[in-house]
Parts: sequence; C-alpha cells; structure tokens
Amino acid sequence: MLNDSNPTPVLLAVNKLRIETNGGVMLLDSIDLALKKGEILGLIGGSGAGKSTLGLASMGYVRPGCRVGVGEVIFNGESLFQLPMKRLRQIRGGQIAYIAQSPATAFNPAHILERQVMEVLQLHLDLSASEARNRVIALFEELDLPDPENFGKKYPHQASGGQLQRAMIAMAIATEPQLLILDEPTTALDVTTQLDVLMAIRRTLERHGTAALYISHDLAVVAQLAQRILVLNQGKTVETGNTSDILAHPNAAYTRRLLQAFTQTPLRTGPGPTAEKPPVLAIRQITAGYKKAPRILKGIDLRLEKGKTLAVVGTSGSGKSTLARAICGLMQIENGSIEFQGRPLAPSHIARSREELRSIQMIYQQPDTALNPEQRVGNILGRVASLYFGGSREQVRNRVAELLRMVELPEIFAERKPWQLSGGQKQRVGIARALAAQPDVIICDEVTSALDPEIVREILGLLKRVQESTGTACLFISHDIGVVRRIADDVAVIQEGEVLARGPVNEIFQASVHPYIDLLLASVPELRPDWLTGRMHGVEAARAEAALL
Repeated sequence: MLNDSNPTPVLLAVNKLRIETNGGVMLLDSIDLALKKGEILGLIGGSGAGKSTLGLASMGYVRPGCRVGVGEVIFNGESLFQLPMKRLRQIRGGQIAYIAQSPATAFNPAHILERQVMEVLQLHLDLSASEARNRVIALFEELDLPDPENFGKKYPHQASGGQLQRAMIAMAIATEPQLLILDEPTTALDVTTQLDVLMAIRRTLERHGTAALYISHDLAVVAQLAQRILVLNQGKTVETGNTSDILAHPNAAYTRRLLQAFTQTPLRTGPGPTAEKPPVLAIRQITAGYKKAPRILKGIDLRLEKGKTLAVVGTSGSGKSTLARAICGLMQIENGSIEFQGRPLAPSHIARSREELRSIQMIYQQPDTALNPEQRVGNILGRVASLYFGGSREQVRNRVAELLRMVELPEIFAERKPWQLSGGQKQRVGIARALAAQPDVIICDEVTSALDPEIVREILGLLKRVQESTGTACLFISHDIGVVRRIADDVAVIQEGEVLARGPVNEIFQASVHPYIDLLLASVPELRPDWLTGRMHGVEAARAEAALL
C-alpha cells in the first residue's frame, strides 16, 4: 500500500484541469490527481461522470468539440497540452498506451492482428519485420493466447471477445510504456473471460512495473487491481483514497450508493410460473452456424412467455449472440423452427412482414456499431416511430421526447449525435430505439454491460415497468450473474451451443446442477481487494498440478 513517505517520483500529474464543450458544458471541473511510477489508480463513476474524458486527457487528448479551459496535465515533466503534435505522437503509443472498451472498433477489420501489433513496434522502436513478429509472438504467449505462432494470422472478427481484448493488451504493452490507460477493458466480457483478462492485466502490470489508470463503473473489478481509487460524478471529484479504506468506509453519499448497488434485491419477488402458458416465442431444436465452420447452435430448445424474462447466460463463444441473431432473422438456421404467437417465422428477416419485424426488436451489445454516428438521436428514434406508426412531425417529436424520458435522458439529447454521448448514454439510446416499435418481444444482448450500477438499476426498473404495462416478453442475454438474478424469471445456461440447464433463476443459481454453472458463479468478482489474488493462486496451483500428471 502506498503512503505519503514513498519517495517514488510522480509520473502523471493533473492540476486543476477543466475541460468543457465548445458550447460551455462542463465535462471535468478542477480535477487534481497524482500518479506515481508503478502505481494503479482506479477511476470510478457513473455514465457521463467524466472518466473517459479524464483518461484521454491524460494522453494530452480532448474529443472534437471540446477544449481545455484551465489546468494542465504533466507527464514525466512535460506539459502535454503544450507539446507539438510530433512530440505527442512519440509519447502516445510509446510511453503512454490506451486500451479501449471495445476492441472490435479499435482494430482495423481489414488487417490481420499480427500486422496491427507489429506496426506499433516498427513505428516506435524501429524494429525490422522479423524482430517485430518475434516480439508479437512472445507477447501473445505471455498473455496466454492460443497458438501464439499462428494466432496473429486471424482477422479481428475471427477472435473471441476475450482473445481480442488480450490482443489489444499486447498492442498496448508492446513498447513497454510507462503508463497504461485502461478504459473499461472487461466490461463486455463474460465472467470467466473477464477473470482471464483481469489476471492477464494484473500479471502484465506487475511484471513490467507499469503505472495505470483503470477506468470502470464496476467497483468489484477495480478493487482487484487498484491501490487507490478516485470517485468522479458529473465531472467533479467526489472522494479519493486507498482502495481498502473507500470500500470499508466511504465518506461520500454517492460512493455509498455505488457500493449499495452491488447488494440490490431482486426485482422479481413473486413466485415463478406454476403452469406453462402458450409461449409468445418458441425456439424448437434449431441448429445454426457459418459456412465451412463448426455449428454454433446445436439443437437449442427454449420458450418465452408473455410478460416474462428468460435470461441466457454462458461464456464467450457459447452461442448467445448467435441465438439472438437467429431469432431476429439475421442468421439463417439450418434445422428446427422459430414460432411467434404460435405461427412459424420465416428464417430470414427479408421474408418477414412489417408487423413481425415490429414485434421482435433487438437491443445490441455495442451501441458504437449499432447507431449511425452521423444521425442525430432524434432522427434515430423518430425514424422507427414513424416507420411503424406514422404520425405528423409534431407527433413524432413528442414520441421521441417521451422515449428519451423513459430511458432517463434529457430531451435536448435529441439534437446530439452518438459520438457526442458517453457509452452508457449511447446504450440508453439503443434501448429507446427498440421501445419505439412497441414490440411484443425484446431481445437484450448485454444491454447493461456499459452502464454503471445506478444506471443499471434504472434500466432494469424501466424494463420491468415496460413489461408490467405492456406484457412485453424479454430474452435477456448477459454475462452479469448479478443482473440476471435481479431481472430474470427463468435462466437458460448455454455451453458450446447447447442448453445445459433451464429453470427458475433461484433454482439454477442456488443448487449445484452442473460444474460449468459452478465455474460461472465462482468467477463473479467479489467486493474485496484480495479476491483476484486468491483466484490467481488457485489457477496457478491447478496448472502446476496438471503439469505433474
């Protein structure tokens, strides 16, 4: 644990930093922080708190449409906002590296992974192609990526979410930077993949002695890595201190609310269904996959009743999102059938009626790729409302305002574009777009993964209210066991395209019905700083034992 007498020099200093939009909206207000060499500082706060803005500012960068009002950012004695662009480019990627929340949008889809990591080494260290490739292979091996010699030959879309995130870590640490900025690097990962990535990050930081800013809305995750925590809310510092002190004795009411969000009681308090009712959606023994590749879905059989929520959980690559795409007609099924309201649905969305398309809506995991960045939010929502229900311009505008209120966004956001919103705000726009069609079935694909605990509570409450008032059924895909426990009536656990278990959520998660489910439950981070250390020791002991067999 760090203390004031530690002689370790300060690597990064942020002094009275104020960042605002060109329109005068305050994003960061008089922020101070000091990060020593080798130290890890967790930046905690809700959606729109300014975490990512502060992380980017620590590289001497502000988003288009924003400006630095006052203050400075000093890295290794250099004031970043005063440096010429040539010098900044040398520092970024060389001495400071950034790991983004969404590796799918950070990698170029047209180039293999190996080539993209090699480019960083050749640019900053002037290595030859063979030297760079050898270094990349060593990094892939260090991060436990499969078949390091050949893994880099894959394109980004051919790697799983966890593999892609570790490839991004390899790119970030390739030049052995002094500072890593990790912006929600495990948010979109399932619990077992998140555990693997967290262990990879922990080992990497310890092995290289790298300082880090770890940005997250998940206190349990930050507690595993950071020695200190800085809590942000609406661009201001709420409190800062040692991790263990803040977890045990938070001073600010806002921090206490964040902690309380981890112990929320389930929204579903009534008994489960006592008798089966006709399903609004029936999935009967469907199989699906891509050409020249193993099948992803292998005889999936599920049913969803009106007004109920069925959660689908499983690790990365288990087939959860493929199931969602198949239901929406975005992926051709090979065998089996999908029925809606007792009638078969055409396998392809192209052959479905407008009413069938309206009735089943999907909320996507990554709003960055789901929302048109050049369309205003009002147009995105208004187009759906107008398509299915018509109406005058004034009626459509009123409907847009109503949808924004439903997802707790100000009406003025109708004039903004997605790139002007935080990750959580963009996800709420995606939810509003689905609600605009007034669907009978909503398929939620990791819809809360980018949201802070308080907003998650609001969104889950919103979905519950919508279901109670409209009878909308929900297929809820998530890797967050805590969220599933709160929102779901039933849960289906999928592994490698097959349903391992299905039943009331309390029965599935309380009884040891399958070792795979036990693994999922054991991989959920706990709100204590030594949890990851214990898990790492357990994994290392298991590997050592396996090596002796």
